Amino acid sequence: MNTWQVGSVKITRVVEVEAMGGTRFILPQATPEAIKPIDWLIPHFASEEGKLIMSIHALIIDTGVRRIIVDTCLGNDKKREIPAWNMLQTTFLADLEAAGYPRESIDTVLCTHLHVDHVGWNTMLVDGKWVPTFPNARYLIGEKEWAHWSCASQAEFGDVIGDSVSPIVDAGLADFVDMDHQICEEVSLFPSTGHTPGHVCVQIRSGGGEAVITGDSMHHPCQIAHPEWSSAADTDQDAARRTREGFLKKYSNSDTLIIGTHFAGPTAGHLKTRGAGGYWLKT
Repeated sequence: MNTWQVGSVKITRVVEVEAMGGTRFILPQATPEAIKPIDWLIPHFASEEGKLIMSIHALIIDTGVRRIIVDTCLGNDKKREIPAWNMLQTTFLADLEAAGYPRESIDTVLCTHLHVDHVGWNTMLVDGKWVPTFPNARYLIGEKEWAHWSCASQAEFGDVIGDSVSPIVDAGLADFVDMDHQICEEVSLFPSTGHTPGHVCVQIRSGGGEAVITGDSMHHPCQIAHPEWSSAADTDQDAARRTREGFLKKYSNSDTLIIGTHFAGPTAGHLKTRGAGGYWLKT
């Protein structure tokens, strides 16, 4: 578990799955031969052999008044086409409670987008039915993102919308929001399209401090060194590349803490320029 303090806001990482290797289907250009020369990735984000290390985790934003969970991972009991994600039985909810955030205490659920590994714990299986995991929360769903995925399929993964998003809408707990939505005084969204049509990043500002949660605008820190490496899951790879390039230019050499949605521990750091136009993450 990692925690960060941004002014009066506390951000906590709760991990569902962390794994090495098996990620080339996401970033096909990130071969071991291409990764090994990026020395700052080792040992936290890649092995000595050049295998990527990635994490699936949720981030809790605690303002003292609001408790917001960002991206709800994969979830238990869900039929998925990827064997390592199929019918999981993890301790995620117990770990969330151990971090001080029992599911009943969460008042807002936000998914940066509606992919399989960002919506799973939106729901849980109770007596054969998918019910909202966070019964006292409003679920903020991007209006543009919902418009896309309510008509599109994630059949390569399973019935993602059917078991993890539609039950929230049917229960009347969904609020459809714009991509620049202000959640509260300290927390807002901004567009970061390309990975999906309605993808957003999350900005936290408090007490003169600032942090940004990346979502899948960057899957892995290797894309800081190589922003031209696009994910196989990007709906528009050119737009995703432009989003990354703009992000790196905006936040490099700033005091903004960058928190990666799939970055393995230590997960967060500051973007720095390196060499002729390159970037790295100082953790």
